[in-house]
Amino acid sequence: MVGLGRMGANMRDRLVAGGHTVTGYDREPGLSDVAGLADLVGAVERPRHVWVMVPAGAATRFTIDELADLLSPDDLVVDGGNSRWAADAGHARRLAEAGVRYLDCGVSGGVWGAQNGYGLMVGGDEVDVARMMPVFDVLRPPGPRDRGFVHAGGVGAGHYAKMVHNGIEYGLMQAYAEGYE
Repeated sequence: MVGLGRMGANMRDRLVAGGHTVTGYDREPGLSDVAGLADLVGAVERPRHVWVMVPAGAATRFTIDELADLLSPDDLVVDGGNSRWAADAGHARRLAEAGVRYLDCGVSGGVWGAQNGYGLMVGGDEVDVARMMPVFDVLRPPGPRDRGFVHAGGVGAGHYAKMVHNGIEYGLMQAYAEGYE
């Protein structure tokens, strides 16, 4: 897990409680299990599964670029941050140059996801989704899979679905605010 802020750390805790072994890296040394991304890659057995939970934009691009230079063919990166869906094609292409697989995953649930589970909206190849399903099943809410998980389509579809989700949520909040006003 790269990025151990509120959501990344809570996701790590939920995965560990679900029986997974998680090695985490964060720029804040007190939160990290390792000193850097190279150490993270060295500490995890192949094929590696690296979940990225860093701020969208430059931080994500930098992390993806560095991982592309460190990971091995058949490793898999999941971008679980709030990246713009249109950026996912570039991330997938950059990683593919190194033979690394890619999924984008819109994550909803905030700090409450640690207890209740996270709504997961995933984009990418079906084979990669199936490979990550044990992780998705621990992170999503308990109950039927379709109540907290969707494979929305190809690369970019997960972050696109999350964007639509946010638009609806923010629209509802605005409507409530106007009603109260």
